[in-house]
Amino acid sequence: MQGAVKTDKIRELAQWIADSAYTVVLTGAGCSVDAGIPDFRSPEGWWRKIDPMKVATVDALENNYPLSWEFYHDRIKHLDTVKPHPGHYVLARLEERGKLQLVATQNVDGLHQMAGNRHVAELHGSIRSFRCHSCLRAATREQFMAKEPCPACGGKLRPNVVLFGELLPEDAWSRAMDAVRQAELVIVIGTSLQVYPVNQLPSMTRGKTALLNKEETGEEHRFDLFIPGRAAPLLTEIGEALENLRP
Repeated sequence: MQGAVKTDKIRELAQWIADSAYTVVLTGAGCSVDAGIPDFRSPEGWWRKIDPMKVATVDALENNYPLSWEFYHDRIKHLDTVKPHPGHYVLARLEERGKLQLVATQNVDGLHQMAGNRHVAELHGSIRSFRCHSCLRAATREQFMAKEPCPACGGKLRPNVVLFGELLPEDAWSRAMDAVRQAELVIVIGTSLQVYPVNQLPSMTRGKTALLNKEETGEEHRFDLFIPGRAAPLLTEIGEALENLRP
């Protein structure tokens, strides 16, 4: 996309945000890539390195726990090296100013909360909290990282992420649906919209819709506005455009 056209689209989206009384942002793995977290489906992504069906399913957790544990152990250790990027802070400032009502995220890394967003629906759970797979009792990071059994029942400890074959957290899903249905503007950032049911959320709004993604996904026709690019620089430019709109 030519620079002038892209700049015009960024200004247009900034005006939409300024005019909207209820805005929802939906983020995917592409929103965390600029913070140093690999995505899943790109050539450098997690699923190119290991079959998700071998590590991220209920069956893998129950029947091949050492491999499943190692995968999540490595992801959790990697999180110690990352922090929110400038785009995360743009979203936090929007919420602080009353211009962003909810971030619904497929990401489990907690970076939105670290940046300062308080209204976050974690659709795929959180890799920063832990529980027993059998009795559901809360566990600590230290217990999981040490591969300890549940102190209550001896069961396998796990992060509070949604594994393949599990339902989304009911509260997070309900919050996201309710917010999208109320929204005057829904902005989707850094997702290919391949994962059901989250990929259905943008179609639930009567408001305007915008997609920000590194590359085309084939879903652009579903949106009123598409701006190609990485999340951090695009959000930074949008934040600057919003500042220029302020009197």
